[in-house]
Amino acid sequence: MGGSVGSEDGDVGFQIAPMVDVVFVLLLFFMASAGSQVVERELNISLPSGRSSAAAAGPPPTPMIIDISADGVVSMNSRIFDTPASKELPELRAQLKDNIDRFGEDNPVLIRPNDSARQERIIDVLNSAAAAGVKNLTFS
Repeated sequence: MGGSVGSEDGDVGFQIAPMVDVVFVLLLFFMASAGSQVVERELNISLPSGRSSAAAAGPPPTPMIIDISADGVVSMNSRIFDTPASKELPELRAQLKDNIDRFGEDNPVLIRPNDSARQERIIDVLNSAAAAGVKNLTFS
């Protein structure tokens, strides 16, 4: 009895089933982690520089502010143009055209009608601005 202890009871050989289980668990782990990789891409962003062409050209343009009062009086930069009965607004059109020729067509025009101003008068001002060639028009 003394010589055969260990060869019959304790030596069961190499177990392959637990190793296959471990390999499958590792395979699943790596497959799951490979699917969540972050793909890095380059973004094309144009950052503004300190020296732009607009800054080199001079100060920003001053807007031409056209006010329309409740009684139909049209004024630009505190100067009254035409009469409230004038539909064509020739003085306003001439002044707008002169300002565009002098300062460029990118100079903004801001229309500020009174809350009780007639819509017809606002359209008269819009028609004058279009006839003068205004490209940058805004309401306030």
